[in-house]
Amino acid sequence: MPTELTAEQAAARLDASDTLGIPLGPGQPPAFLRALGERTDWTDLRVYGALLAVLTELFSRPGVHYLSGFFGPLERALLGSGADVQFTPADFRRFGPLLERQAPRVMTTVATPPDADGWCSLSLHAGGTIDELRRAGADPDRVLIVEASQAYPRTFGLGEHPHALHVDEIDVLIASTDEPFALPDGEPTDVDDAIARHAVGFIPSGATLQVGIGAIPNRIATLLAEGDGGDYGLHTEMFTDGCMHLHRAGKVTDARKGQFPGVSVTTFAFGSPELYRFLDGNSDVAFLPVEIVNSPEVIAANADMVSVNGALAIDAQGQVVADTIDGKQFSGIGGAEDFVAGAGLELSDRSLICLPSTYTKDGELRSRIVPHFGPGAVITTPRHQVDVIITEYGVAELEGRTVRERAEALAAVAHPDFRDELRP
Repeated sequence: MPTELTAEQAAARLDASDTLGIPLGPGQPPAFLRALGERTDWTDLRVYGALLAVLTELFSRPGVHYLSGFFGPLERALLGSGADVQFTPADFRRFGPLLERQAPRVMTTVATPPDADGWCSLSLHAGGTIDELRRAGADPDRVLIVEASQAYPRTFGLGEHPHALHVDEIDVLIASTDEPFALPDGEPTDVDDAIARHAVGFIPSGATLQVGIGAIPNRIATLLAEGDGGDYGLHTEMFTDGCMHLHRAGKVTDARKGQFPGVSVTTFAFGSPELYRFLDGNSDVAFLPVEIVNSPEVIAANADMVSVNGALAIDAQGQVVADTIDGKQFSGIGGAEDFVAGAGLELSDRSLICLPSTYTKDGELRSRIVPHFGPGAVITTPRHQVDVIITEYGVAELEGRTVRERAEALAAVAHPDFRDELRP
C-alpha cells in the first residue's frame, strides 16, 4: 500500500539534486508541482516533461533545469523570464522510449482516487509515461508519486491497456481537490471559418478523423456536427471540445474504423470543464498509450483517415514550418508528423494542413506562404510528406505534383498581394 502524504511532504522526498519525470499537460499533478515550487534549495533538479499546464514557481528556481518536448504558453513565458528551459526535439510517440532512457528517479502523475478495487484512473492523459510510471513503482531505488484528485474525470482504456494504476503500484499517494487546467476555446474568425469550410469538403461520411486544438479544428467539428454527413470515427491524439460536440450531435459511431471499432480513441484530452464532465465515466472514449494511437501503421489501417493539423509557414516547395518562428522554438512537433505520415501510407487517406495566408508583424502584412525560407529555418514537415494545404483562399493539393505545379498551386491560395512572387 502507498504512503499517504500531503503535497508538501511528498515534495520533501526529492533530493536537492534529483531527476523527475512528469506527463504532458493534463497529466501533470497540480498540488505536487506547486509544492515543489515552494522549495528553494535545489542544486541540480532535472525535470523531463512537455506542455506545462500547472502554474508553479518550480521552473523559475535556481538549480532547476526543465527539458521539454513541447512548448506551450507557460514554457514561452518561462523562457522570457530567464528560466532554464530547453527543447528536446521528438515527435510524441518517441516520448516513451526517451523517458525510459532518461529513467528519472522520481515519476509522478495525476489520477483519480482509487475505486473499490484499488484502481486509480489516469484520467486525461495516457501519452508516453504509463510504462515508466509502472517501472518506477516497481523499482525499490525509484519513487512513484501519484496525486489523486476528486475533481478529475474517471476515464477508461481498452483491453490490455486499462489506463489506470493500482494502489499497490504506487509509493506515495497525495489526496487533492485540484481541478484540471481548462483550455480557453477561442472564437473562430471569418478567416478560420473560410478555411474550415474548404476542409470539410475532404471529409466524407464514414471518415476517421484526427483533429488538433484551436479555432480552425473546432470550427471544422462544428460544421460537421451541423452538416448532413455522419457515421464518423475518431482516432485522434488529442480529444477536444470539438470531438465532444461531434459526439453530442450524434455524428460519431466509430463503426467503420479499421482500428478499435466502436470507440473513439485518443491519448490525452484538453479543453473546457464541460469536456471533462463529458468524459467522466464515458466508456465511448478510450485512452490508449501514444505509441499505439500515433503509430503511422495503426493510423493508416483506419478507413478514410483524414488528419487536420496547422502550420506557421510554407515555402513554394511545400516544406512546412509548424513549431518555430524565425528559428526560435514556439511549440513542438507533437503528433502532427505521426498523423501526416500515417495518412500518407494510403493515397485514399488525406492529410490537411490548415493556416491563414497572412500575419501582421510590426504593422506590416506578411505572407505565410513564401518563395523560400531564409537561413536558420527549421523544417517540421518535409515536402514529400505534404498532401493538402488549405488557406482562406482555397485548396492546394500537392501530393504527386511537380515542383513547378506545387508553386503554382500554392500561389493560387496565397493572399493576392503576394501571388506574383510565388509563381515560378
